[in-house]
Amino acid sequence: MLDPSSSEEESDEVLEEERRDVLVAAGGGSPRSLPPPPRDPRGREAGAARAVSPSPSVLSEGREEQERLQREEREKRLRLQLYVFIARCIAHPFNAKQPTDMARRQQKLNKQQLQMLKERFQAFLNGETQIVADEAFCNAVRSYYEVFLKSDRVARMVHSGGCSANDFRDVFKKNIEKRVRSLPEIDGLSKETVLSSWLAKYDAIYRGEEDFCKQPNRMALSAVSELILSKEQLYEMFQQILGIKKLEHQLIYNACQLDNGDEQAAQIRRELDGRLQLAEQMARERKFPKFVTREMENMYIEELRSSVNLLMANLESLPVSKGGPEFKLQKLKRSQNSAFLDIGDENEVQLSKSDVVLSFTLEIVIMEVQGLKSVAPNRIVYCTMEVEGGEKLQTDQAEASRPQWGTQGDFTTTHPRPVVKVKLFTESTGVLALEDKELGRVVLYPTSNSPKSPDLHKMIVPKNSQDSDLKIKLAVRMDKPPHMKHCGYLYALGQKVWKRWKKRYFVLVQVSQYTFAMCSYREKKSEPQELMQLEGYTVDYTAPHTGLQGGRVFFNAVKEGDTVIFASDDEQDRILWVQAMYRATGQSYKPVPASQAQKMNPKGGNVNTDTDRGQKHGMDEFISANPCKFDHASLFRLLQRQTLDHRLNDSYSCLGWFSPGQVFVLDEYCARYGVRGCHRHLCYLNELIEHSENGSVIDPTLLHYSFAFCASHVHGNRPDGIGTVSVEEKERFEEIKDRLSSLLENQISHFRYCFPFGRPEGALKATLSLLERVLMKDIATPIPAEEVKKVVRKCLEKAALINYTRLTEYAKIEATAEKDSETMNQATPARKLEEVLHLAELCIEVLQQNEEHHSEAFAWWPELLAEHAEKFLSLYSVDMDSALEAQLQDSWDSFPLFQLLNNALRNDTFLCNGKFHKHLQEIFVPMVIRYIDLMESSIAQSIHRGLEQESWQPVKSITNSLPNVALPKVPSLPLNLPQIPSFTTPTWMTSLYDSTNGSATSEDLFWKLDALQMFVFDLHWPEPEFAHHLEQRLKLMATDMIEACVKRTRIAFELKLQKTNKSTDLRIPSSLCTMFNVLVDAKKQTAKLCILDGGQEFASQWQQYHSKIDDLIEETVKEIISLLVSKVVSVLEGVLSKLSRYDEGTFFSSLVSFTVKAAAKYVDVPKPGMDLADTYIMFVRQNQDILREKVNEEMYIEKLFDQWYSSSMKVICMWLADRLDLQLHIYQLKTLIKIVKKTYRDFRLQGVLEGTLNSKTYDTVHSRLTVEEATVSVTDAGGLQGITMKDSDEEEG
Repeated sequence: MLDPSSSEEESDEVLEEERRDVLVAAGGGSPRSLPPPPRDPRGREAGAARAVSPSPSVLSEGREEQERLQREEREKRLRLQLYVFIARCIAHPFNAKQPTDMARRQQKLNKQQLQMLKERFQAFLNGETQIVADEAFCNAVRSYYEVFLKSDRVARMVHSGGCSANDFRDVFKKNIEKRVRSLPEIDGLSKETVLSSWLAKYDAIYRGEEDFCKQPNRMALSAVSELILSKEQLYEMFQQILGIKKLEHQLIYNACQLDNGDEQAAQIRRELDGRLQLAEQMARERKFPKFVTREMENMYIEELRSSVNLLMANLESLPVSKGGPEFKLQKLKRSQNSAFLDIGDENEVQLSKSDVVLSFTLEIVIMEVQGLKSVAPNRIVYCTMEVEGGEKLQTDQAEASRPQWGTQGDFTTTHPRPVVKVKLFTESTGVLALEDKELGRVVLYPTSNSPKSPDLHKMIVPKNSQDSDLKIKLAVRMDKPPHMKHCGYLYALGQKVWKRWKKRYFVLVQVSQYTFAMCSYREKKSEPQELMQLEGYTVDYTAPHTGLQGGRVFFNAVKEGDTVIFASDDEQDRILWVQAMYRATGQSYKPVPASQAQKMNPKGGNVNTDTDRGQKHGMDEFISANPCKFDHASLFRLLQRQTLDHRLNDSYSCLGWFSPGQVFVLDEYCARYGVRGCHRHLCYLNELIEHSENGSVIDPTLLHYSFAFCASHVHGNRPDGIGTVSVEEKERFEEIKDRLSSLLENQISHFRYCFPFGRPEGALKATLSLLERVLMKDIATPIPAEEVKKVVRKCLEKAALINYTRLTEYAKIEATAEKDSETMNQATPARKLEEVLHLAELCIEVLQQNEEHHSEAFAWWPELLAEHAEKFLSLYSVDMDSALEAQLQDSWDSFPLFQLLNNALRNDTFLCNGKFHKHLQEIFVPMVIRYIDLMESSIAQSIHRGLEQESWQPVKSITNSLPNVALPKVPSLPLNLPQIPSFTTPTWMTSLYDSTNGSATSEDLFWKLDALQMFVFDLHWPEPEFAHHLEQRLKLMATDMIEACVKRTRIAFELKLQKTNKSTDLRIPSSLCTMFNVLVDAKKQTAKLCILDGGQEFASQWQQYHSKIDDLIEETVKEIISLLVSKVVSVLEGVLSKLSRYDEGTFFSSLVSFTVKAAAKYVDVPKPGMDLADTYIMFVRQNQDILREKVNEEMYIEKLFDQWYSSSMKVICMWLADRLDLQLHIYQLKTLIKIVKKTYRDFRLQGVLEGTLNSKTYDTVHSRLTVEEATVSVTDAGGLQGITMKDSDEEEG
């Protein structure tokens, strides 16, 4: 696949030109053309183009047309001659068998089927099928459809005929295996079950709406054609391969007698004998091919002889006739000195009489008897039959009036001339009769040539019998054993056998494939009387011998020093005998009777035979041609070329492998006609390389087999020993080696397009293995690994450029025309970035596919694949750098590009921190630093501006709601900060108000810090030091920003608290709670935003720095708790100051007491002091509820309530201590009892611990109030109105 980018039309043109190459005659150069296209009745080629450019001269055109017609005629004659040789190989193979262990080839997919497949999968994805599938399977199918089915590389491979349905299924299976492995485990459902279910659904989509009833029939036909073929199928296949018409095949079939095994075996013997004679002639004349060393000349002759002897042995080992009766021939050693074999010659290798014993089967059928008059009609008659020397059989009984039977008797005998006796009997009626009475008999002498039809025979009757015209109708059928080639009566006269001229019964017996004997038999004898072995004899027609009496037509068998004369009474019988002996002797000369010449003359008589028809149609030239005079190397080159073309154009994805039937015929042809193995594989390699260069998919393993054979032959390392190597073979091998090396390097450079998605499976790995073999200087010396690595590295460097060029063409990034270039230059920066981002996705996809589908093939050199990826990415970096340079300053839209590339590279063992990865980091380091600098200043500015304008209204946590928040752009700043909200309170936060959390500024700050850290974290910076530096800087930034926020919040809290009043009307504002929550959130955020993971030494240093912000927050919280407690305690102090008016001894106290007593006589006066106590208690409870509701940290609430309770008790205790010498006014006592009692109870409900509640201060207050209560109860028991320290626990309200 030298040019994977070539169009289909170009590929078709190349193949068409290849089909029109000129064919050279067999005796000349190398035939290279395919059979010409079918011609119309006028003899012109349908749609054929001229092989030579037309000339303007009319005379030149006419000469070219004449040359074309002559060339076509030569091609046709050559193809007919070649088909004769092939037909003989098919008709009578004796060297090869159709292999049964070859891998079955799958049906190839064509372009129409691929388009139909796309439509079926698209219909499934559109929901137009009835196949139920889950989302995971749909995603897998969508990925398969987008990545694989729509790939132009797959379309090219389908066009080249290298894809089968099995390839498509395997790719899908590998894809889903990875997907299913990544799925979580499901109880009760194994992943193997999921895989099986998905594959079944894939098969359903693949089949579509096909008729399932027709499918098995198609599969059966394809399976038969791919496996073992019958002879008829082989004939038909090679008729198509060589362009032979059916009529021409029929003429050849009949004229060659392809259905006659004896004729074919005789033809083989003649061919082998001719090859031996050629070898001897070559040895005598010293006309050898040019070999690499002169010593190989004698070795070449020995090779020829041994190859012929091997073929003879193969032929000898064949049974005489397949499927015949059980008869095993005795194997005899082939004699180098042929001689007559007779009974008395003991000095030569001879056949014994037992070697030629034959076995015959006779069928005797007795039909009826005619002319029976001597027996009464009601008498019983029957017949007996026997073969002399064997058993006797009897028919059924019949009445004399109707003597009919139709009974068959079966006999076996070893007599070529048996004697058959049939007798007619009638049952004797006499009492003393011991035997039945014989009415007549007939004696027959059948032979294998006797008529098989029933006939009437006159019976011999006893003397004085009335049945003088008694006849019996019967049939005698004597079979012809498979090893008996001919039989009949001949006159014979020889020197060593048959020394008297007389008529004898002869049988031509085949003892083995190379051993025949003429045997003469007497009657009732199983062994021949005399025999003659035919090896070395030449049979021919002769003129009549006047001195011999008997016989009309003559022929003889001649051998050095001996002649045997035969004669027959019939011309046709003589022809049959000569033909049978001609096959048996294996002679090269074919006898022709004198009368045959007259029959060949058109003016003579017309004898309608197969041979004559062949001669009349011009086939005799091809049939009678001597195979030994042909250049079978050239013929085989033509045969193999056209067979391969036929194979690549059939319906199977063969990848260059022949079918079993084709392998069988080619093997048989090479063995039978002596085609050298090296020549065969060199031609095969040449054809495979040509097809591969023209875009066909060829299995590299097939190339490897043929190349290894040729290399071992040329380098003298054949497994069967050293053989002869011609100079032509060596030169052609070196040429093939160079071409193959270039092809392999080109395929490795185009590995994504020659082996898309790892198809054919294992082909790339086999290509690399073959390349290593090709680079070896000889078959035994291994090549250093570095040399192979160097070549592969060079190929992968080219592959990087090829892959990236194709990718940019696909992505339409690199412009090839000037107009496109101008468009590219005028594109906006955003458009350039978008295109280079898309190109990055494609590059990553290419690298992932290389890793997934091709990494196993490069497992020997994984670093080379990494270098290829670096080279590939370096080409991409040029476009990437150009696009990034075009971006505006302080534009952050290119960060997704870094994330995309970095995420793909950082997990790759070889590419992580590689050359391109470091280059990528160098480009983005300044951008990241610049971005962080700007973010730091903008966040600081946000804190300053935000807190100045802060309303301290609580908002929801942005961080927790981040996935649901649509983040706006930043129109108010010149900086284009990606996905960062406005510095002032954004409008989108208004929907988050009226909640219990921090302020807008604080939430904005924490979100920005978290988003910035997450952004940098998502960069996954691969260089550890810089990544640690970024993390450290962001943590320090977060610490500083949170510290500033805490300090500003502390100041704002104090200012806000100062503005509140000190009366019981005080309700803690929500803004103060928000500030409190800001500090709480700051405490929480420091744990996430300010903690740094580092080394032990750095961790201790960072821990010291981090503790400062923690301490600051803790101190700030303590301070605002103290401030808030001081504020609420001041309210209690105001209440106590009001109670101070009732102190004993003051003017206001006396006035109030008098007034109340006087008024109590007339009206019901309210309890003095209870409003004040109730107002304070309400103040405490409501503020407790506000704090509990709006402050999020329970721990800080508990601290606040502890201090509040303790401070309150302390203030009351001090107030009572100041009045230690004074008795409390009854109103003071009632108010304090209620305040203390309710305060204790409320803070206990808020979770203040018992230890704090029952402090010494409380005990002091409790004791003093108890004493005061006792005192008042003595002096004025009803003055307390039921308010007492004892009853405070049971009191409600």
